Amino acid sequence: MREIHIVGGGLAGCEAAWQVARAGRRVVLHEMRPLRQTPAHKTGALAELVCSNSLKSEQQNSAPWLLKEELRRLGSLLIGEIAPRARVPAGHALTVDRDIFSAEITRAIEMDPAIEIRRQEVTTLDPDSIWIVASGPLTSDALAQEIARVTGSSRLFFYDSISPIVDAESIDTSIAFRASRYDKSLDGTADYLNCPFDKEQYQAFLDALLSADSVPAHIAEDHPGPDNVRYFEACLPIEEIARRGRDTLRFGPMKPMGLTDPRTGRRPWAVLQLRQEDARAGSYNLVGFQNHMRFGDQQRVLRMIPGLEQAQFLRFGQVHRNTYINGPALLAPTLQMRTRPDIFFAGQISGVEGYVESIATGLIAGRAAAALAAGDAPRVFPRETAMGSLTAYVAGADPLHYQPANITFDLLPKLENPPRDKTARYAEVCRRALAALEEYLCAYV
Repeated sequence: MREIHIVGGGLAGCEAAWQVARAGRRVVLHEMRPLRQTPAHKTGALAELVCSNSLKSEQQNSAPWLLKEELRRLGSLLIGEIAPRARVPAGHALTVDRDIFSAEITRAIEMDPAIEIRRQEVTTLDPDSIWIVASGPLTSDALAQEIARVTGSSRLFFYDSISPIVDAESIDTSIAFRASRYDKSLDGTADYLNCPFDKEQYQAFLDALLSADSVPAHIAEDHPGPDNVRYFEACLPIEEIARRGRDTLRFGPMKPMGLTDPRTGRRPWAVLQLRQEDARAGSYNLVGFQNHMRFGDQQRVLRMIPGLEQAQFLRFGQVHRNTYINGPALLAPTLQMRTRPDIFFAGQISGVEGYVESIATGLIAGRAAAALAAGDAPRVFPRETAMGSLTAYVAGADPLHYQPANITFDLLPKLENPPRDKTARYAEVCRRALAALEEYLCAYV
């Protein structure tokens, strides 16, 4: 009987291990931390969240909600069981206390008798075993070289960014006000702190931001020139957004729509939102404020934000390398390599972007690997589902212009006779997806 080995104890790897164990098979989960840390991780815990603590929208009939709802119906450990226990207020977003989230997942994986955890770096993918490579965007150099060898292709890079975190006690709440956009939240409470700018404050902040000293976006193995650094479009550093025009930030992450400053009774010129990081509300994330300023300039510039003049930063923003493979050139919709069906890829290294998308590919790869180990053919999820559409993109996009993707309705098949109203149209796409998933589950129970 072939052993199943999973490389990486992140979101995808932990979900994959859980699914293999639920299928009645033993699995070895390899995690090199804390013996070898990455530039972004801080702990040796499994499923550590290194960027945002948001798992995106829980607004019913949105694309992120649909993917999470499918995961819940499929028995996801991370989304179905752990995330609700670690949840913190954030309006319609599913946002978690990152420490509780990671600790609960670590506990569940460690206690499962079918899962063996090995704290070691993997550098070789033994052909006698079944492998799920879920090593994430910060894959070690030695493993990346092995992946390049087995895939026959060069590594691909883009740069991703981390938002700063500020101590709650250092926020001036006589300026920063509590509100959700358009008063929308799951339980009627105001879930965000909002730092309001007038026009002059915004212009001064923008000037300081654009003149700040940045850390060079340079990685030894990549050697990008100053004009061809490849950021992920949905996670651009604020400096890069600002360079596209002086109003770009206030129509993007600093948009003031749906908010009223109680001091003036008017909508601010621009707003920075702060999202709660932990269950005790001891720290806040600067929403959408990932950046690559040097730490000294970062503190100086960010303290120009109204309400953060005395801010104490628990973490500054950073830029780091994300590694991913060219999925359409290499993978089947089951996330297996076409030339090495004993190797699966899951998580961001497979070419998806986002926490929930990584969890979804972990679930898919875990179930498929368990089926392969049992001598069965792995099954593809229906194309109408978010799960099936995500893997269809990973396996079927244009390999010459491949970019990591989040789940969006654009990935799902179009309706034959779509309603004209967008809300009704999205609701029907979700209804069709969940019906297809239920039919899929009934056929294979």
